[in-house]
Amino acid sequence: MKHARIGVILAQIGTPSAPEARSVRPYLRRFLSDRRIVDTHPLLWQPVLRGIILRTRPKKSASLYRQIWTEEGSPLWVYSLRQQTALQDKLGSDYQVELGLAYSDHSIEKAIESLEKSGISRILIVPMFPQYSSTTTASVYDQTCFAALGRKSFGGKAAKRFIPALRFVEPYYDDPGYIDAMKAHLQRILHRQGQESRPDYTVLTFHGIPKRYADTGDPYPQQCMETGRLLAEAMGWEDGKWQISFQSRFGPEEWVGPSTEETLKGLHDRGISNPMVFSPGLVTDCLETLHELNIEGREHFQASGGQAERFQYAPCLNDQPEWLGFLTELVERNAGGWQTVPRP
Repeated sequence: MKHARIGVILAQIGTPSAPEARSVRPYLRRFLSDRRIVDTHPLLWQPVLRGIILRTRPKKSASLYRQIWTEEGSPLWVYSLRQQTALQDKLGSDYQVELGLAYSDHSIEKAIESLEKSGISRILIVPMFPQYSSTTTASVYDQTCFAALGRKSFGGKAAKRFIPALRFVEPYYDDPGYIDAMKAHLQRILHRQGQESRPDYTVLTFHGIPKRYADTGDPYPQQCMETGRLLAEAMGWEDGKWQISFQSRFGPEEWVGPSTEETLKGLHDRGISNPMVFSPGLVTDCLETLHELNIEGREHFQASGGQAERFQYAPCLNDQPEWLGFLTELVERNAGGWQTVPRP
């Protein structure tokens, strides 16, 4: 008798395969066609998406990706691979860890196929989003279930006879291990800076969602607020020395606020000269952090009177040891019971 191996999928949004419009276009098409992301009826939304957005935005987005691209590829892909490799090493041979990117070629469907080909029938899905949102976490739920069922949609043909057992890691926005990992990461950054370069203010920025989504039941803003409160408490930040904001607004409707862009533009007028910006909700650096925060955010601060060199961007958790240690513990905790079930 031997123990059955457990499959683990680290689920992420995804990334284009190259910083070129022809690679960005299919990624954006899949992303912006998900009704979890844009819930406008397809008869109204698809003509706008295909007739306007996909004709203009891929070229612009590709130019932004080129500014953050590395020799190894997309930062999100590079760091996600490091997370996968490190987690596999820590968990050992009783587990098989795969990446599942919701809107990229290395899809959740392919991750499940790989696990099933290895004879794995128990799969744990780890959304790489600490705070639940219908635009991220729920999209992972949708895609995982469809892939496991062998369907493309609710009304699609049931193509598979055997369905693996699935478990989803619940949101860990207030988990002490997650908070401790961020604390250790930020303290390490502050220690390297030295006392004279310590920030005088911290902006904790989260990816935004339309306010209408929150008003109709998405708990994301409240979970972001709790993450911020717990991190500030762990770091010992005084009231008035930090705040939460929301970034990446898209489209004409109202989004949850305050806006990160407007916040950064107003810091200098508030007497803040040495701010630090950190994104607790994005655990892997990507376009939304490396360009929108580190490049555009710096420009916003400078345009309003601040000194660009005094603007500090704290990277995401990426492959920091405390974060990888927490991920390992999170997987083992959520796989409880599965490890001890023997199979012939």
